[in-house]
Amino acid sequence: MSYIFVLIVGLIAGVISGIVGTGSSIMLLPVLIYQFGPKQAVPIMAIAAIMANLSRIIVWWREVDWKAVAAYSITGVPAAAIGARTLLALPSHAVDIAIGLFLLSMIPARRWFAAHDIRLPLWVMVIVGAVAGFFTGIVASTGPITVPIFMTFGLIKGALLGTEAAGSLLVYISKALTFRRLDAMPLDVFLNGLIAGSTLFAGAFVAKRFVLKLDPDSFRLMMDGLMLVAGLSILWGAFN
Repeated sequence: MSYIFVLIVGLIAGVISGIVGTGSSIMLLPVLIYQFGPKQAVPIMAIAAIMANLSRIIVWWREVDWKAVAAYSITGVPAAAIGARTLLALPSHAVDIAIGLFLLSMIPARRWFAAHDIRLPLWVMVIVGAVAGFFTGIVASTGPITVPIFMTFGLIKGALLGTEAAGSLLVYISKALTFRRLDAMPLDVFLNGLIAGSTLFAGAFVAKRFVLKLDPDSFRLMMDGLMLVAGLSILWGAFN
């Protein structure tokens, strides 16, 4: 029954993250911690996240901006390996506060960029990859950070979801390989990651029909709402 509960939550998380590009770790990780314990939950989530991002790449393959992926990954991949080794060396509440404030600030920033038709250049994505990759190695996910950044690069809907997933996929593979080298991912952990990730994988295909029906303005408004809720909830958890 506990495995069934993990699969049900995983499918719901897969659909939601397939629409907004993030959120699967936020929903699924607490369930994995309850089921497998915190030491196994993080590497299990790393495998599940690989499958979730792979599914979004498959769904939106034709719309992926590979130049943005390359710029993000060239620093994000090695930074994720460093972050995975560092793990929780940084105070978790400080990281939460920084991410929460960042999300709230990105709402007016994204609107200002859009109003002035400003798109971030590729070299900015290189810097973003280094920072986001490092923190992805430490925490479960930095999707709430990378999604709004890719939006300011000028991507929307399928292009945003596919491109962010392609960049994140390489970063999560780096993280998973580091866990493997550190003997933190035995075979049972790997298999549990595949089981949990299978529902995230399926969720992206279910989500595609909803994304196609959204007009760009509604999608951007939904992303603003997501950043607002995520930012406030992260800050609430950091101060309580």
